[in-house]
Amino acid sequence: MDQAERNNGGRDKRRRRRVPRPRFQMRVSTKYAPRKVEDGKPLSCSTETTLKPEQHLDLYRYLKLTRLVEERLVNLYRQTKVVGGVFRSLGQEATAVGSAYALQPQDFVTPLIRDLGAVLVKGIRPRDIFAQYMAKAWGPSGGKDLNIHFGDMQKGFIGPISHLGDMIPVMTGILLGARMQKKKFVAVAYIGDGGMSTGAFHEGLNFAAVQRLPLIVIAEHNHYAYSTPTSLQTAVRDLAEKAAGYGIPAHIVDGNDVVACYEVTRQAAEYARRGGGAVLIEAKTYRRKGHAEHDDQRYIAPGEIEWWEKNNDPIDRYERYLLECNLATKEKLDAIVEGVVREIDEDCAWAESSPMPEGEQAVYGVFDNNLVPPAFRPKVLEG
Repeated sequence: MDQAERNNGGRDKRRRRRVPRPRFQMRVSTKYAPRKVEDGKPLSCSTETTLKPEQHLDLYRYLKLTRLVEERLVNLYRQTKVVGGVFRSLGQEATAVGSAYALQPQDFVTPLIRDLGAVLVKGIRPRDIFAQYMAKAWGPSGGKDLNIHFGDMQKGFIGPISHLGDMIPVMTGILLGARMQKKKFVAVAYIGDGGMSTGAFHEGLNFAAVQRLPLIVIAEHNHYAYSTPTSLQTAVRDLAEKAAGYGIPAHIVDGNDVVACYEVTRQAAEYARRGGGAVLIEAKTYRRKGHAEHDDQRYIAPGEIEWWEKNNDPIDRYERYLLECNLATKEKLDAIVEGVVREIDEDCAWAESSPMPEGEQAVYGVFDNNLVPPAFRPKVLEG
């Protein structure tokens, strides 16, 4: 037998060893889905949890940090200190915070512009966010980009790009590369209901499913893709139903219940880490602000935003849960908020004190300058 035949025989043997997939059955778990409550009874959070008391308080800090950082950004925007727009997560902070908190330090996330909570949980400081939004020289991108369009590989944060859906195949590629390098971690990619209708979303998730990569896709069903209601851009009632097209399990979670978001992501991460492959999580939530601060939301029915603010605010629900379960006192929660405000004041002052970048710095860091020299303006064009 020559070498070619031996190689072919080895490949055939490996093919035969591969365990065939079982016949797919639709698997959408609704264990953590939104529940109806008794008339007049306010919403709280899931009481079935593995969280420790100190972790409950840590979650509360991240929820308040997310909301208060965004409130400060709005103030800076109205003072014309922000370059570009401000994209808030008001009303849906629990999805990003709870899901990111369930990950291990080596795991990766790639957020959307409304997932500031996940970025903060991964260790990015408010001062970096403020300096980035104001395009300051001390910001993570040195003034080259805005909002959360930056990344930190050491912290497991892959910066998003504006083309919705494209981060799904990017994260799939990162996971494939990790497998080839024998590195083990789970990755979370966030996507909106509108982004799920893009071709990039389909291609990325399909590849992750076929390769059984440990990718968790969190679909934030917040009712609007910019100004388009979800019902006008997808025919399914639950976004989780789309998982059937890829042969992967799915979960529906109450996106305004931070405890439920933590638990469902923790379980999905354990499944993916064991080699089960990709998972789709649909978080049912609501976007109480427009696409950005300039969006006046005239397309929303009167009273809709007010109802969500009064009856289903994620921070109000979590505060009620902490107090009802005797996990914190009102004084303890107030002390946490005071600490958050101090941090924001200090970090905002630091960012405002940063100079604006020198124009010449724009040519550095676009490509790897160890390989490609900075592209300065040609002398012939100077005059």
